[in-house]
Amino acid sequence: MNKENSRKIKLLKMWEILKSETDEDHPISTNDLIARLEKEGIEVDRKILYTDIELLNQNGYEVLTERSRSNKYFVEDRSFNPPEVRILMDAVQSSAFVTEKKTEELLDKISMLAGSQRGKMLKSNITKFSTVKGTNEAIYYSIDTIVQAIGKKKKIGFYYSDHNVKRERQYRMDKENPGVKRWYIVNPVTTFVDNGQYYLTCYDDKHGGDLANYRIDRMDKVSVLNEPITENKSVDIAKYKRQQFGMYGGDTKEVVFEADKSIIDVIFDKFGASVKMRENSDGKLNCTVVVQQSPVFINWCCSFPGKLRVISPPSTINEIKNHLKAALEQYEE
Repeated sequence: MNKENSRKIKLLKMWEILKSETDEDHPISTNDLIARLEKEGIEVDRKILYTDIELLNQNGYEVLTERSRSNKYFVEDRSFNPPEVRILMDAVQSSAFVTEKKTEELLDKISMLAGSQRGKMLKSNITKFSTVKGTNEAIYYSIDTIVQAIGKKKKIGFYYSDHNVKRERQYRMDKENPGVKRWYIVNPVTTFVDNGQYYLTCYDDKHGGDLANYRIDRMDKVSVLNEPITENKSVDIAKYKRQQFGMYGGDTKEVVFEADKSIIDVIFDKFGASVKMRENSDGKLNCTVVVQQSPVFINWCCSFPGKLRVISPPSTINEIKNHLKAALEQYEE
């Protein structure tokens, strides 16, 4: 690199090195900083280096100095601290929709948010989860398309698939045209992660604006359509999420149940602040929740024998009885 170009880029390269490779635990000495700059083809005199560091500080690029025989420099400020970066890394690790390949790529990128030194430490200490990872690499393009459609308030179209026993994709077919893949056209509302999977919440015009969820990794050929969404002011996504129990839909009902105090944390974890709760005279908890009565909710009600009993409505009680009866019959000889 000629001297003129070296002079122009010197401060930028110096800042890049200090920001990405140093922190309060890993300062860089004057000699090492000069050597790093020389690797980039930039020659710098030791005396001028001190002036350059001062110039960076004067212009808002804070470089801290450890005074010694050979000064050491580091950049302390980070956009993300190590605990924040670790949370992001663990979130990627535990997400089933992120493929193995993409997991490694994202971990490399996220770890660098804490700087190269701390990033190496965080990566070396990360624990491999037993999450079964997805295989659909196209999910990232699907997410991008959905986000664009939501921003532009446009409908989207897509094919949707399930899996057979060999984990092969099987597309859902058009009921009116057997042998033809069904083309879904919906109004996208939002995306969210639940139990490690990524979902689209949307509604179509055929079902009166009722909200539905689709796993994005099972969507194919996602396209933004040149058609504005059908506005639906009755859609309350926050209310919908509070009432939803698992990814299965169902009739919305107010359910009252009695519960033992030993599972109070489980109840709060599941329903949050939306649960109405009071203590009965016998020490039991009387809880009222508004939920979509899905198979997942029925299963949950049966998960605490002797500790949870649904009181109302009768339709939910009958559903639980039928569920338990069917389960018992499977094991009767």
